[in-house]
Amino acid sequence: MKQSLIHVAIVVDDYDDALAFYLDKLKFELIEDTYQPEQDKRWVVIAPPGSQGMTLLLAKASKPEQQNFIGNQAGGRVFLFLSTDDFWRDYKRMMAEGITFVRGPQEQDYGTVAVFEDLYGNLWDLLELNPDHPMANRRM
Repeated sequence: MKQSLIHVAIVVDDYDDALAFYLDKLKFELIEDTYQPEQDKRWVVIAPPGSQGMTLLLAKASKPEQQNFIGNQAGGRVFLFLSTDDFWRDYKRMMAEGITFVRGPQEQDYGTVAVFEDLYGNLWDLLELNPDHPMANRRM
């Protein structure tokens, strides 16, 4: 049997504000942006540049109770992990773009990592794994 995760939904307040952040500041690529009239919503899928793996589905909060989860989908824990082939290149570029890092770069046994927040406050790891780490050979 072969299975894979293809999308992770992230609740956002506004499609276009989210796209501006992820495309312009994080340099993600737009995979799809399709209006679905029967549900009056958009199917918006983005991915990191060069990624062949999982994508993010930007899901606009459509009910009042969903608003409470914008920026807090993981209860204040790191929610998403952005793997890179060059930590310092991406860290410097993201700093120049005004991305807020809540924990600075650290060298760990598994690689180099720093924690940043997206425009809503969700926490992300920017991570370059050491070449000998078991996850390092997984497709990015």
